[in-house]
Amino acid sequence: MNLAVMRERLDYQSLLLGVVVMVTCALLALAYQLTREPIQQALADDMRQSFSQVLPDHLYDNDLLDHAGQIEAPWGSLTYYQASLAGDISAVVFPMQASGYAGKIEMLVAIKANGELSGVRVLVHQETPGLGDKIEVARDPWITYFTGKSLHNPLPTGWAVKKDGGEFDQFTGATITPRAIVAEIKRALLFFEAEQPTLLYPVRLPDAVGSVTAQQGVEEHD
Repeated sequence: MNLAVMRERLDYQSLLLGVVVMVTCALLALAYQLTREPIQQALADDMRQSFSQVLPDHLYDNDLLDHAGQIEAPWGSLTYYQASLAGDISAVVFPMQASGYAGKIEMLVAIKANGELSGVRVLVHQETPGLGDKIEVARDPWITYFTGKSLHNPLPTGWAVKKDGGEFDQFTGATITPRAIVAEIKRALLFFEAEQPTLLYPVRLPDAVGSVTAQQGVEEHD
């Protein structure tokens, strides 16, 4: 049997395909192993940088990534991060997602243990350049005006843009975006007030397999 005939045989084609798949999988696995740690480290560094934007240094001395918990919110499962100072929980940071004019607005909200906002930052958005993008701190200081506010400062009825009878400025030609941000921050504050026993109870450190769980405010007994 000559080589041309042999190559046409199904078993040869299957064998060749199998070899190609095995080599490709091996290369992909090697690439994953080589890049996994650098990628994870870059993501962690990026998250810590985001934390530093909503939490001043004097509020915490721990690594928030090592103190993450999970809690069920009305809108789904929520990951939150506890900041602590000298062993006492000083603030909680969690991601929120507002519905803006052009899509979802990803943001971080940091709330101090006393219920005051430590900071709010928008991480990702698709709002209109020159209008809705003023929610970026690099373009406008508007988002920084929430620092120090709480659910009672202003009162809940004041948590709206001025066009809706609230106390917060909207943008000229763009009301939907700031309205969504204000509403989402208010929702975060309401959730924090309702879930303080859990959010301010120390979470367990990651176990051997890297999972993190939140203790629900009660001691476990054997």
